Amino acid sequence: MRTAPFIIAILATIGVSAQHGFAQAPVKEETPEEYITQWKEVAKKKMQEHGIPASITLAQGLLESRNGNSPLATEGNNHFGIKCTSDWNGGTMYQDDERKNECFRKYRDAAQCFEDHSNFLMRPRYASLFELKPTDYKGWAHGLKKCGYATDPHYPAKLIDLIERYQLDNFDKGIDVAYSSKSSPTEAPARDRSKPHKPKKSDDDADVVTIGSGPQVFEFEGRIKYVKAKQGETIIDIAAKLEQMPGWIAGWNDMAKDSKLEEGQIVYIQPKRNKSKTTEFHLAEQGETLWGVSQRYGVKLKKLAQYNSLGIADPISTGQKVWLRKPRK
Repeated sequence: MRTAPFIIAILATIGVSAQHGFAQAPVKEETPEEYITQWKEVAKKKMQEHGIPASITLAQGLLESRNGNSPLATEGNNHFGIKCTSDWNGGTMYQDDERKNECFRKYRDAAQCFEDHSNFLMRPRYASLFELKPTDYKGWAHGLKKCGYATDPHYPAKLIDLIERYQLDNFDKGIDVAYSSKSSPTEAPARDRSKPHKPKKSDDDADVVTIGSGPQVFEFEGRIKYVKAKQGETIIDIAAKLEQMPGWIAGWNDMAKDSKLEEGQIVYIQPKRNKSKTTEFHLAEQGETLWGVSQRYGVKLKKLAQYNSLGIADPISTGQKVWLRKPRK
């Protein structure tokens, strides 16, 4: 029977071949943001249970499974590229890797895979990793390579890039991250790195992380996270919203816990740095204090005092050169 032209057109549209029968419709690949959203709660749970940073678990999953799209992940629920070992009694599947037709573990579901990943890292071989702080994702990334998890010499750098690109280290500190077309780190506007980025500029000049229904978190120079205070807020109020210790936030900002904040005031939610990344010195403006310079450039107040041979409360004069890193002799 001759197939009507309009039927042929419809079959061609949906990817059906008259010779080979009905073809499966192409499957949309999962994006990194979708993968993180799907598995972040599991990663956080494993961090609570085993002490493995959620950022490391998610970064390894992203890298090893190609955002959950690799054959190992889709066919074997293996998100971490874990190979068969002599003590493995579960399912197996074979795939070319460093050698042809290597044996990889196959799981009944992804939940079993995430649990096995945690158990795999709790072997004596990886014991040194658990001596690191759970927020030290860089130490963990380099430690995994050193302990032999991967042979790729660039493995640590790849993990660190993923963690910083998608703000995964927030999960290690109990801060949630939600992705949207506006706030996704992959779509953050590029900045001119030749010019110092000052927090007092508009929000469009900073990367933004959306934290649940809480405050927006911005990034100073792409490396120090901060929020902007609302009218009448205190350090204690901000700490409660972010589920962090008020004393930590107060210390990071060289302030008292009950300090009243001005609307729009910068409040760092992680330690400031020892020196400026982009600027060597600052010329003090009228009425400015050393503390104000510290907040403006994200440099620790004690370090500024040391670089400039000042006390932390000493006044600075208009036009005074304030070193933001150790001055060159």
